[in-house]
Amino acid sequence: MPTALIADDEALLADQLLRKLAQLWPELDVRAIAGNGRAAVDAVAKHKPDIAFLDIRMPVMNGIEAARLIGGSVRIVFVTAYDEYAVDAFERDAVDYLLKPVTDERLLSTIARLKERLSRPPAEMSALLDPLLTELSRRLTPESTPYLAWIRAGLGDTVRLIAVDDVLFFQAGDKYTRVVSRDGEAWIRTPIRELVGTLDPARFWQVHRATLVNVREIAGMARTGKDSGELAMKNHPERLDVSRGYLHLFRQM
Repeated sequence: MPTALIADDEALLADQLLRKLAQLWPELDVRAIAGNGRAAVDAVAKHKPDIAFLDIRMPVMNGIEAARLIGGSVRIVFVTAYDEYAVDAFERDAVDYLLKPVTDERLLSTIARLKERLSRPPAEMSALLDPLLTELSRRLTPESTPYLAWIRAGLGDTVRLIAVDDVLFFQAGDKYTRVVSRDGEAWIRTPIRELVGTLDPARFWQVHRATLVNVREIAGMARTGKDSGELAMKNHPERLDVSRGYLHLFRQM
């Protein structure tokens, strides 16, 4: 029976991948779920899995740094929300990748490749990963990140600064966009369609044409019909509609 571990600092996304793997590869035994790269390295030493699904962007130690330490002892699959990290090197025989949100089609393709590789020893990955780690470190510096860190909301003659990390969700109104944070509500002129391109896609998912939600603040999703759903939030009583085009994000919940 093949074994694996999952490393992702977003518990919801790790759980989604776990559920998809249980459905599409039921004989795979996931031995551990780690919340950062350092924990993943420790879990590999303890459980000695055949496969490691590593999120690229994690605290303490990112996925590529972790892969450098465990490469040669485990088969690596990188998981990322960023297309720019799905570089040609990831397509080589030594390594595979999954883009978030993970689709059944892509995961099935990855599973097929992993099953074939299980008959061979894991590839030594240091030479492959060194240039990728250098590029990743450059892209993850605060100066180079393209994503918004603060929202500026007008309040009379003053400007209120809201940390994006504190935002629970954005919701389009008739003329303005509602910003709901841990500290209350505000309104901004930026429409949802423009916000989508400025927010970290690993943190904020569009679940409706009028709604962007902080993934870390989602408690769960319930179906309200064949083509619709409703999100429950961890720190807010309001329920948020999920439209048909975005239900696939929660297929395994």
